[in-house]
Amino acid sequence: MHHPTYVRRAAATAAVLALALTACTTSEGTGDGKGFNDADVDFAGDMIQHHAQALEMVDLTLGRDLDPEVAALAEDIRAAQAPEIETMADWLEDWDEPVPATSRDHANAHAEEHGDGGAVDEDMPGMMSAEQMAALEKAPDGDFEDLWMEMMIEHHQGAVEMAETVLDEGESKKVSSLAEDVVEAQQAEIATMQSLLEG
Repeated sequence: MHHPTYVRRAAATAAVLALALTACTTSEGTGDGKGFNDADVDFAGDMIQHHAQALEMVDLTLGRDLDPEVAALAEDIRAAQAPEIETMADWLEDWDEPVPATSRDHANAHAEEHGDGGAVDEDMPGMMSAEQMAALEKAPDGDFEDLWMEMMIEHHQGAVEMAETVLDEGESKKVSSLAEDVVEAQQAEIATMQSLLEG
């Protein structure tokens, strides 16, 4: 029969171990108590704006006479990137970081001041200028499809660059997982668009 003090000490040790295991899982195992760093925060904030512009470009395909493969590609981009915007906005809120306003209201349901198109950073890799977006919108049907793919290829290449940067510099496992998805999906879409343009 065990001595009562030994039993109490064993129980206390078990409780401390349980707490330690819980702490490891909630901090994504980084040991810093956060599980993310500035690179992760920057990626989420920038990629929300980057994805939002891609969705604006997808919106411009509506009502256009497109090759079925291009129309399907546009819908694939919408289906992938709209939920990713919501996911990244949730991360920023969880991290007590600001969620950037965009000209599309996917990222911040409370951002009402969209008259200026949102505070979009055109210096991000692959971001189109306001002039480029206006030219795409005004392009005649005969030119639109090729121009849209050329711009989307550049846009996707920028997203891949941003994702590769956070894979090198970030700490968050969930950010890394999304970044890997971005690289895989957008590189495949780049290849599809390049093939369509060449064809």
